[in-house]
Amino acid sequence: MSVKHADAIVIGAGWAGSILAKELTEAGLSVIMLERGPERSTAIEGAYPDSVDELRGAIRKRLFQNLSQSTLTIRNTIDQTALPYRQLAAFLPGEGVGGAGLHWSGCHFRVSPDDLRLRSAVIEKYGEKFIPEGMNLQDYGVSYAELEPFFDKAEKVFGTSGVAYTINGKVTGNGNVFAADRSSDFPLPPMQDTFSAQTFRNACSEAGYHPYAMPAANASRPYTNTYGCQMGPCNFCGYCSGYDCYLYSKASPNVNILPALRQDPNFTLIANAHVLRVDLDSTKTKATGVTYLETLTKKEVSLSADLVILSAFQFHNVHLMLLSKIGTPYDPVSNTGTIGRNFVYQTISSSRVWLPPSKYTNQFIGAGGAGVAIDDFNCTNFDHGPLGFIGGSPVWVNQAGMKPIAAAGGAGGGGAPRWGSAYKTDLVETYKHSLGIDAHGSNMAYRDVYLDLDPTWKDAYGQPLLRMTFTWKDNDIRMNQYVVSKIAPIAKAMGATKTHLVHLNQGQPFDTRHYQTTHLGGGAVMGEDPKTSALNRYLQSWDVSNVFVIGSNAFPQGMGYNPTGAVAALAYWAAHHIRTTYLKSPGPLVKL
Repeated sequence: MSVKHADAIVIGAGWAGSILAKELTEAGLSVIMLERGPERSTAIEGAYPDSVDELRGAIRKRLFQNLSQSTLTIRNTIDQTALPYRQLAAFLPGEGVGGAGLHWSGCHFRVSPDDLRLRSAVIEKYGEKFIPEGMNLQDYGVSYAELEPFFDKAEKVFGTSGVAYTINGKVTGNGNVFAADRSSDFPLPPMQDTFSAQTFRNACSEAGYHPYAMPAANASRPYTNTYGCQMGPCNFCGYCSGYDCYLYSKASPNVNILPALRQDPNFTLIANAHVLRVDLDSTKTKATGVTYLETLTKKEVSLSADLVILSAFQFHNVHLMLLSKIGTPYDPVSNTGTIGRNFVYQTISSSRVWLPPSKYTNQFIGAGGAGVAIDDFNCTNFDHGPLGFIGGSPVWVNQAGMKPIAAAGGAGGGGAPRWGSAYKTDLVETYKHSLGIDAHGSNMAYRDVYLDLDPTWKDAYGQPLLRMTFTWKDNDIRMNQYVVSKIAPIAKAMGATKTHLVHLNQGQPFDTRHYQTTHLGGGAVMGEDPKTSALNRYLQSWDVSNVFVIGSNAFPQGMGYNPTGAVAALAYWAAHHIRTTYLKSPGPLVKL
């Protein structure tokens, strides 16, 4: 490659990287984007019918990270020896152009204002002693009012379908009554309810809850976004999560940003480029560029740049900071250092409700972001005082399309046999007459839950693997049990013939063998105190001022919502301040 220098290098070609690259090229900068995986084009790899192959997509996991080259090690507690995550199961990081933004479902939430100031909100309502010992509860350092324009901007780029409750303080529709105010409506009307979602909606209303249409980055109508990129209407084929949408109906960097970005002469994309480190000067306070490995030729290449953006998947960003010695690694014993601190995941449990034989749920129909949810038990929307835990969960029916292999593996719930004629009968009845209800909740950060470099295991490139120390804690287990218990009156209102409620249990460790979510967060968090955060409120490294780190790694604790909406808004927020302030006077950004 002839280019050896760029004004900015962006690491990772997912949502965060594509947003930063587009914003920086619009500002006139030359940008090189490095992606560890291969090129991916929806017109080629996403073409029908190959793209709707469950064996190829969900089982053989063609869009996901190759764990034989690089993975991470996992243990539940500090006294255990971590072992490599060798088979994709609990979470599914993407690889290739588009990253996790290519294989995601499309659930596109904003945040609750209190999620951004959770420590302050808890102390104001219940006092500081309400926070359990060892819980690292923090504020983001940025408010919803500051981020609102960037949520709005992202939704118009993503082509998000939804219905507002209030716009500029005025009630305008039957959206989420708990949602924060908006400056404008969704760019597209909400997705239609499936039969399961409509049944759930009616039952929630009967039970006294407040159902609303989930915001979906699945286009309910044809749409052209603010970059001139076009989307087709969703046909509810069900091939969203784990697949690239052949109808161009699900938002992805490949559909919604990269077609415009690739036309900019200031933009260069290099695929199959595994970044080994961010290079620093002798003072270790300025990045000079990056060194990456061409994975096809095994050749090391160094590039120089004035600005380096880390925008890979959550734990890849943290791993790269540790490998590059940007910031101080976290030490759980002394509770000092910031890189690896406040690692969080997401609680989720999927219950199942069987309807009478006359009710057919048609589970093959679905869309990744479409569904109906309630927020009555999310964030601070209910009284936690008598309950003694922090956090919460939305509850939803998000029928995303049940495929044959998944249906066969999901039969047998509620104590039914796992084989034989009884299993086959249950498989048919479950497929025809049941629906899933998820409690998709927050996970708090704790002193002894963190990320660091593994002292033993190395990747295919000779570098230490990232080590995850994580398990479920009492606070999150009790929260999950409480929220799941609230599904019972909904099931009753549905006229359920059988209900199988699933929740976390005390003493139940985190189990990597079963898929949960790919919503990992924290590890290099944002905040206003460099002693407890790796990044300032603009997602700029406290230690190396020309490095910005964009992703869910910035979340100080987990939230009930899916992370992509918050990641996109934070990406546009950081890009705005780079363009308007940093480029005029490079250096640490102070609070404006």
